[in-house]
Amino acid sequence: MTGHRDWTSIKAALNGIRAHDDENYIAARSRDYFWYSPILNEQLKDKLGELVVVPQTVEEVMHVASVVARHKVPLTLRGGGTGNYGQCVPLDGGIVMDLTRLDKVIEITDGHVRVEAGARISRLDDAAHETGQELMMYPSTRQMATIGGFVAGGSGGIGSLRHGMLRDPGNLTYAKVVTVEPEPQVIELFGEDVQKVQHAYGTNGIVVELGVGLTRATDWIHTAALFDGYDAALRFASSAQEKGLDCYLLTTVERRFAPFYNKLGDLFPADRDAVFAMVAPDEMARFTAEAEAHGGRISFAMSKPEIRAAGLQPAYECGWNHTTLQALKVDKSWTYLQVAYPRPFDPELVLRQMARYGEEIYWHHEMARMHGEIQIFALPLVRYRGEEAMYRLIAELEEKDGCTIFDPHVVTIEDGGMKEIDGAQIEFKKRADPYGLMNPGKTRGWTDGMARTDT
Repeated sequence: MTGHRDWTSIKAALNGIRAHDDENYIAARSRDYFWYSPILNEQLKDKLGELVVVPQTVEEVMHVASVVARHKVPLTLRGGGTGNYGQCVPLDGGIVMDLTRLDKVIEITDGHVRVEAGARISRLDDAAHETGQELMMYPSTRQMATIGGFVAGGSGGIGSLRHGMLRDPGNLTYAKVVTVEPEPQVIELFGEDVQKVQHAYGTNGIVVELGVGLTRATDWIHTAALFDGYDAALRFASSAQEKGLDCYLLTTVERRFAPFYNKLGDLFPADRDAVFAMVAPDEMARFTAEAEAHGGRISFAMSKPEIRAAGLQPAYECGWNHTTLQALKVDKSWTYLQVAYPRPFDPELVLRQMARYGEEIYWHHEMARMHGEIQIFALPLVRYRGEEAMYRLIAELEEKDGCTIFDPHVVTIEDGGMKEIDGAQIEFKKRADPYGLMNPGKTRGWTDGMARTDT
């Protein structure tokens, strides 16, 4: 913790906005799921904010932004804290602003919703369902994640099979942003300009409101198909996607994951590989026939209420990064990687990888789309053998196999996924965070010399 800030004056300047300086409260809200990575855990485990503020309105957010700018205090935003890369961990102390009280669903119209950034995705999606619509996509942490956190730190998730990644057209349409300066301003971004704050880790403006695309609601069937061979599971999932079966989720999980899915018991036995899916009801017959054509059988098929009544997790908690969470609950010697496969996808490459790495890597793949094209991702479990071994593995996957690795063991936007500095985001930061106070250390594109020095 830094000790040079005048917290008495800062607290007084907040004018009664809810604030917490209890050490346990601060510690709980200075963390996310960075501990998935032993590398990040070592770097971030002792990083803490110095004060947590919880604004109730946009006006209070603007007041906090003014106080932050006048006192030159680092500011880190957080929602549900379900990210995996330390996005909401303050590297230089300061104020952590919890936005979960900004949770109003402002307006739902045909194909669109306006919502405050702190709304839980589960509540937002439930509200959309009341109008016969649903979100285009959401993370596997649907129950706890906020829409603002997902937009600021996420790339895609459940629904990306159907609707692409967050950056694809129509998924995000609008953002209202509060600037961090003595007299904060409100900036509205529309259309493609929303990308200036998408996946920016909250480094370049306080997103307080979003416009998000909706689609017609479907009573998805949560199901699993079992196969005697991971290659068969992959070929079935690829075929189902290529033939246009209406699915919201298609995730292949090899049999070595079965002990981590203890709620499923015999529904996911240790001698079969699984494809978990969310399938449109009128497509179940075609889905079943396609699975059988690839030597598979349906393990279960239930509506969401039936899944809950049976005490099972929904299919969206069987894929994406919930696979990592399921494993780490049982065995903390694992970590993970995020892998994008070259196009067109070749299941034979996965088989070669399985043979090469044996018990060092357990494999799990996601069927998705990006820029309108089929894109296969993997979030494999990796035995942690140290940082040097991790980066040898990353180099092998990229150089030998032509894969792209979105490194989950780093805190900066560029090194984790973007691979290059986003000039548009940095230019927007100059406008929305001119003193460079927001989430410092999370983007390599910002240098100290860019910050305004006036008071």
